[in-house]
Amino acid sequence: MKKKILFVLLTMIFLMSVASAGFAEQKHFAGIRIVFFPGGPPGCPFASVVYRGAKAAENDLGCKVDYVWSGWLPDKMVAQFKDAVARRPDGIAIMGHPGPDAFAPLVDEAIAKGIIVTSQNTTLPPIEEKYKDKGFGYVGQEMYASGVMLGKGAMKRAGLRRGDRAMVWGLLSQETRGLRSKGCIDALEDAGMKVDYIEISDAINTEAALGTPVFAGYVSANPDVKLIITDHGGLTATAETYMKASRKKPGDIYIAGFDLSPATADAIKKGYTDVVLDQQPWLQGYLPILQICLTKKYGFSGLHIDTGAALIDKTNIDFVAPLAQKGIR
Repeated sequence: MKKKILFVLLTMIFLMSVASAGFAEQKHFAGIRIVFFPGGPPGCPFASVVYRGAKAAENDLGCKVDYVWSGWLPDKMVAQFKDAVARRPDGIAIMGHPGPDAFAPLVDEAIAKGIIVTSQNTTLPPIEEKYKDKGFGYVGQEMYASGVMLGKGAMKRAGLRRGDRAMVWGLLSQETRGLRSKGCIDALEDAGMKVDYIEISDAINTEAALGTPVFAGYVSANPDVKLIITDHGGLTATAETYMKASRKKPGDIYIAGFDLSPATADAIKKGYTDVVLDQQPWLQGYLPILQICLTKKYGFSGLHIDTGAALIDKTNIDFVAPLAQKGIR
């Protein structure tokens, strides 16, 4: 009798474990294959947060995601997109840095092959309009408006006036991505400030620490500069290093930039960085994955989601700093 009871109990446990395993495997979007572009190199302060958001979506939704790192290089993104199309996944989530002219024919080809395409971080308006009904959406900030917001916010917080000197270190050469740099410049020039501009080189775009002599050289040649805006999450995260290399103390130059990271949060607390626009990159990882899954399974059209609305400075850094440490903000 005891053996029979033991057998029944073991059978029940086995069946429950099989059922649980089967349930765990059958997540809502299991079987969907996606190629995702986090944008930068592995370890990049910004791209790493995008990646964590995408990984969370992969784990939550049950889809299979392959990640392609691009070093923030537009030409590399184009080449990698061609390779991704050749692999025939269900969907591809791209960074829009190469711009609509470079991407348009490639997206046409992907859509014709039944591959869902959506974008994050940098808008591709003509492509989004053309393929919105096929799931082409956007998750990220509105580029020009974000630049204007940070430019005005930094100027006001720093108490700057007409005729004061500022420098914007950005990416004007990139067709759509450069709109954020332009927004910063326009906001400052419209207020009557003298604005110098430096283009971020490909090397510094990929490895922000290489920008240290550029920053130090500019500051040495322009001792009257009162505001510097770094239009790049990696450069913003390196601001403390730049300031120390230039022998500048917290507050000597008002530093503004984009995106939170543990280093940036720490620099804000120390006073080396004064204000950043948080475009919430974790969402730029999570939501494009969800977009492709929703389109693939239910035919939902593309969603356009603005993630860039918050300015972070010493008045509110304490709330978000723990989230930045966890790679969520």
